Amino acid sequence: MPQVVVVGAGVFGTWTAHHLVSAGCRVTLVDAYGPANPRASSSDQSRILRCGYGADEIYSAFARRSVEQWRALQERASVPIWHPCGVLLLADAVDPYAVATRHTLEHGGYAIEVLAPSELRNRYPHLEASDVSMALLEPDCGVLMARRAVRALAAELERSGVRLMRGKAVVAANSGRLRAIGLAGGGEITGDAFVFACGPWLPSVLAPLLARLIRPTRQTVVYFGTPAGDDRFGRAHTPAWIDRPAGIFGIPELEDAGLKVGIDEHGPPIDPDTDDRTPAPDTIVRARAWVERRFPSMKGAPVIGTRICQYENTSNGDLLIDRHPDYDNVWVVGGGSGHGFKHGPVVGELAASLVLTGARTHPRLSFESKRSQASRTVY
Repeated sequence: MPQVVVVGAGVFGTWTAHHLVSAGCRVTLVDAYGPANPRASSSDQSRILRCGYGADEIYSAFARRSVEQWRALQERASVPIWHPCGVLLLADAVDPYAVATRHTLEHGGYAIEVLAPSELRNRYPHLEASDVSMALLEPDCGVLMARRAVRALAAELERSGVRLMRGKAVVAANSGRLRAIGLAGGGEITGDAFVFACGPWLPSVLAPLLARLIRPTRQTVVYFGTPAGDDRFGRAHTPAWIDRPAGIFGIPELEDAGLKVGIDEHGPPIDPDTDDRTPAPDTIVRARAWVERRFPSMKGAPVIGTRICQYENTSNGDLLIDRHPDYDNVWVVGGGSGHGFKHGPVVGELAASLVLTGARTHPRLSFESKRSQASRTVY
């Protein structure tokens, strides 16, 4: 079996390493700052796992297949990773994305509940959604504890014999067959095959090609403190949500961290190495306005935490899982585009299969399908 070097110990890199090890490969996993570090896209406390993707059933299937592997990891690691609190989509009844989501989930046999306005009020009386004309609940979906899950998987990999190294990868060869990667501080790592799954660092590590195809953007997340003694905002009474008209997503209070609110729009560019992670005041103002509108009892709630994460966007939001066009033994796994975390297990499974078989990837996940001009279609 080959010696495979995986660059990037985030969700895509660790799951790729997991499936390569399961196939008998020797694996070295290298990351500039460590698994799920604060600069990584796989950091922060939590991520939503939903199956609703409009008409893009490829990602619905990815999510459904991935949740079983997340549950298996939770069982092996004996730490809480998966919270099946449900995911609620709030949208206009004429929104083509919402209509397509309902159709895809119903025809695909996914669990879905269509909530009438009265039922939405009765089930979530603390949620003000009188302006919402379509509410779709995915009761079997929920929230993953992101940082904990990645670190648990990385620790499992080390116990299984994976060499986990800390260092910034440098690629010197321009094309052909890659024999080794350098490390910025000196030294090199040799291998038979290489997988680059380093998220927002892909454009700099694999320039110039990836610099045109992956664009990291700055994304703000705010945690609001819930009222003392009020359990309505926990997972038992509040699902994760996606508010389509507002461009806001959020997660109920988990492990006393507060109500999480994120702005799901491409922010300004970010350098994952050097940029300061202090949020812009206007983003906090926007998140607060949404909270106070949708959850009136949260009026005046304090900000108890903030995060600047990043999306690493492809032109249309499709993932990138393909052999590098300039190398015969290098694969690229990335382009999470703000929705990739949940798919980590299946992404790793597919990436490992491509490395071991040399097969062609799915057309939507290929280099050929990516453009340098942004036109997001996958949400």
